[in-house]
Amino acid sequence: MTSSTGGRKRGPVKAAEIDVAEAKKAFFLMVGFIALIWVLQIFNWASHYRLDYDYGILPRHIGRLPQIFSAPFLHFSWDHIEGNSGPLFVFGLLAAYRGVKKFLGVTLIVAVTSGLAVWLFQGGSELTVGASGLIFGYFGYVLSRGVFDRNLIDVLTALVMALSYAYILTVAIPGAPGVSWIGHLGGLIGGLASGWIFRTRRTVPGTAQAKIPVDPGARAPGSTVAVPTTPDNPRADLYKELGDLGL
Repeated sequence: MTSSTGGRKRGPVKAAEIDVAEAKKAFFLMVGFIALIWVLQIFNWASHYRLDYDYGILPRHIGRLPQIFSAPFLHFSWDHIEGNSGPLFVFGLLAAYRGVKKFLGVTLIVAVTSGLAVWLFQGGSELTVGASGLIFGYFGYVLSRGVFDRNLIDVLTALVMALSYAYILTVAIPGAPGVSWIGHLGGLIGGLASGWIFRTRRTVPGTAQAKIPVDPGARAPGSTVAVPTTPDNPRADLYKELGDLGL
């Protein structure tokens, strides 16, 4: 007897519970993320922003290449971190609620594409830090994930949130003073690519291999199979001789 609640089987309920669990993990993950960058900002401010100079990205300095992983957690000022915290939380939550493991992979990819874009193409010896590359990456990921997974809700949500934080998009225009639009572009490209990399794989109808029913009395693979014939078949004698020879 199938156990059910309110006329529904437990299977779908469990699936819903898994989605809620992922959403909870995504929420607490982003709360922790925001808390981390604010704690670092306090230490950064107390040290007169020494962390920025030690762990920020300097273009084409080989020894500063690993800083592409530390720069997104640092900011130049309180205004800088305040401006990034809201959209970082929102787009990060949208990127993470469908799968925290995928979100961590997206974060790694975006940090690499955004950081490398700055390291390779940023002009002069301009120091670069900030989470805006991640923000653009998460936005691109949610948008492309909706397209590849054919999820209209994700696409609309990403666009609505982008309009809500339209001021973020304005600083992505080339030539904006004091802003690394190259890092934003690199993050966006990484996010769009992540939507394809972590897309939901679907089985194409008709491609699954069909199983052929096996007769318990049939011979093992590779053995000779008798071909039924009728006495009036012109090749009946030939089939009989081949059968006698075990062929």
